[in-house]
Order: sequence, then C-alpha cells, then structure tokens
Amino acid sequence: MFVQEFAFLFRLNFRMLSSFCEVKGMLMVRMARSHFFVVGILVLCCWTVKTKAEYMRYKDPKQPVDVRVKDLMSRMTLAEKIGQMSQIDRVVASAEVVRNYYIGSVFNGGESLLPNRATPETWMDMVNEFQKGALSTRLGIPIIYGIDAIHGNNDVYGATVFPHNIGLGAARQVAF
Repeated sequence: MFVQEFAFLFRLNFRMLSSFCEVKGMLMVRMARSHFFVVGILVLCCWTVKTKAEYMRYKDPKQPVDVRVKDLMSRMTLAEKIGQMSQIDRVVASAEVVRNYYIGSVFNGGESLLPNRATPETWMDMVNEFQKGALSTRLGIPIIYGIDAIHGNNDVYGATVFPHNIGLGAARQVAF
C-alpha cells in the first residue's frame, strides 16, 4: 500500500514539475538566447579592440629595421629615451632600478666584484634579474650588459686572467 501511494505521489509531482518546467523552460530558452547574443557581441568587440591595440611593429621581426625603430621611438617617453641612453654600474643596479628608470645598459667595471667567490651561475642569476626588470617595463626593451675585461674576466672565481693586448703584442720581442 505504501509503495502504491509513493508511486502515485511521485507521478503526480513529476507531472506538475514537468508542466512547470515547460513554461519556465521556454522563458529560460528566450533569456539564454538573448544573453548568448549579448555576450557574443561583447566578446567580439573586445577581441577586435584587443587585436588592434596590441600590435607593436617594433616587436615584429618580419618588419624592416627602420620601421621597427620608428615605431619604438614614437612610443617612447622622454624618460624612457634618457634611460635607454644611460649605463649604470652593476654595484648600484637592481631589477627595480632598471625597471623604474628604464636603464638601457648595466656595466660591470673592474672593481665590481660579487662577494664569496661567485660562480658563473651566481653571475648569470644576477644578470637575469636585471633583464627581468628591463623586460617588465611598458615597452619590454632588454638591457645590454657590458663587461670591462680587456685581459679576461677575473670576477668569476677560478677564471683565467690573460695579459693586456700590449703585453701579448710584446711577447717574445727582444727589442722591447
């Protein structure tokens, strides 16, 4: 008896629910269609604006060099141009300084040593941090890292140091 009553109530509830869902379903379909249309239009508009705004000729290697240079120079502010013409010593450089002042070059002079017998990996990590700072700027221009090493770079622990070029030129010269 209980099973029959349960089955009857289940059928009754199912019929009421299905008729309610038909009315509600038609409304939902209409709303879904209008929402889909509006969202589709918004996505299309955003996509077209984004593709037009993000094209930077100076980053396109297929463009001629003069076109890339003109495009980059037209985008640069005066502060960015001054920063790109600046070269600072490694001792005062950091990723933050390179990023905030748009530094174009970091120089490693003769007295600019890293402490504690720095390995090549330590130097590489340091230069990579400078580079990350430069690439995180608005235009993403990489830095040039310069080294004053006319006789070999002896800043790296265990590196070979060679004589200056004048010393090499005078090697085995009896008259000198």
